[in-house]
Amino acid sequence: MKFVALCSSYLLLICSVFTLAAPTNFDQAKRLAQRIHAPEATSFYCDCTIRWQGTKGIPDLSGCGYQVRKNGPRANRIEWEHVMPAHHFGHQRQCWQDGGRKNCVKNDSVFRMMEADLYNLKPAIGEVNGDRSNFRFGVLPSAPWQHGACPVKVDFKQKVFEPAPNVRGDIARIYFYMADKYSLSLSRAQQQLFIAWHRQDPVTAQEHELNQRISQHMGHENPFVSGKREWNLGYKPTGYGLVVSQ
Repeated sequence: MKFVALCSSYLLLICSVFTLAAPTNFDQAKRLAQRIHAPEATSFYCDCTIRWQGTKGIPDLSGCGYQVRKNGPRANRIEWEHVMPAHHFGHQRQCWQDGGRKNCVKNDSVFRMMEADLYNLKPAIGEVNGDRSNFRFGVLPSAPWQHGACPVKVDFKQKVFEPAPNVRGDIARIYFYMADKYSLSLSRAQQQLFIAWHRQDPVTAQEHELNQRISQHMGHENPFVSGKREWNLGYKPTGYGLVVSQ
């Protein structure tokens, strides 16, 4: 089966068919993501060292000062976090309206590709992944840290998650990428926040290197990391990742 990108004339990226190396479902993506992220060997939000036992990731909680908030079993394992939650990109698809995530996985090939997009996956401590849920990102100046030395904050009532400053730019560029590739909407407030985070936390050499490693599997880069694209307020997503099968 071939996947043909629906490209518009103003698209700056070179559009191509998806390579065989690109994962086609979330399970495949998790296996690939482990190999891709292995050189960093640290969790995304908390920067805790990860020890891998086969496909099982175990974070060194004591080494990074992490304290279990509530869920010990999840705190002691690594899970693959969708930085842009499946709820965000899924609920913009008709399949979600007709039956939620399970229906999308079963019946929507585009959703499966979004769910398996390697640029949107990060290794996270399971408890933090669970606490983040599908909450929006934001800043919580008066909220306390709730996971020991892990520099994240969660407001469960407002459904807001504050990440550490050193990953905020990474998060912004992932959101720009997902919104652009799959023609997803971002609110004006989200755009303003992510534009600010992108400027405050610019691309690092490590992020560039990771971008290159992922591109070997996906067949393309994240242009908001390479600098070939720049998000501005009111940016119109190109939707170059929307595909049809033949």
